[in-house]
Amino acid sequence: MQATQIDLVAFLPSHLDGALALSRQAVWPHRLEDWRMALDLSAGVVAVEDGERLVGTVLTTCYGTDCATINMVIVDESMRGRGLGRKLMDAAFELAADRPLRLVATSDGLPLYEKLGFVRTGTVMQHQGIPDGAPAMPESITPDEVTFESDVDLAALIALDTAAFGGDRSGLLAYLRSVGRFAVLRRDGAIVGFAALRAFGRGEVIGPVVAASADQAKALISFCIAARPGAFLRVDTTEDTGLSPWLSEIGLAHVGGGVVMRRGEPVAPIGSAVARTFALANQALG
Repeated sequence: MQATQIDLVAFLPSHLDGALALSRQAVWPHRLEDWRMALDLSAGVVAVEDGERLVGTVLTTCYGTDCATINMVIVDESMRGRGLGRKLMDAAFELAADRPLRLVATSDGLPLYEKLGFVRTGTVMQHQGIPDGAPAMPESITPDEVTFESDVDLAALIALDTAAFGGDRSGLLAYLRSVGRFAVLRRDGAIVGFAALRAFGRGEVIGPVVAASADQAKALISFCIAARPGAFLRVDTTEDTGLSPWLSEIGLAHVGGGVVMRRGEPVAPIGSAVARTFALANQALG
């Protein structure tokens, strides 16, 4: 069998259709719009076979100089076992420069990431479905404390998110404001929590959800669910938030997830008494 030529080149918008075909092969729910958002927020590399067929992808999303996530790592089924995943990861490392790294690993990618020095720090619990009606608000939250704000104070959201995530995701939050909407929880006029709601995959995703307590997070998620009766919704939480059982109870079934991994930064939990992340923007972006 004649060997083929594999070249790694910069990920351009013209590669999006090929990337979408790869994610469909991997049975990922991403739409073309989801890929476009990821690329708009990131830099990446694609593997091209014989100058034509796209057979691999990787994106690196940098959050200021604080950290970067490596995401959308896919190798065509016909090309696996040839070291292409390692080459794509090496390219992602170059794009990240010396930033600490984070990713969410699938079971297929886990062995490679461990060889590359990533360590496990948690588990993502993916929940999705059509909820069984709108959940009741926690007793500690009054309904008028949560609302959608079209002209939301982005600086306040960025400050909360940075405290929770440990990195400057101002670009991500500005993008989310342009493609979705924010539910905001206020106390004494100040924003103390928020949740983004936007189209993604098979329906809509609620995330990130940033708050100081699980009750606040539940209130924000409940508010978003009430606003989208009958909609297919997705929430990606982490096991340590304790939200997974509650999400299952309200009709968002646990359907899988991934392993949270880091490289080059402490494995201690990120977040503060002011804010922590209760749901991810998605598994690619954290």
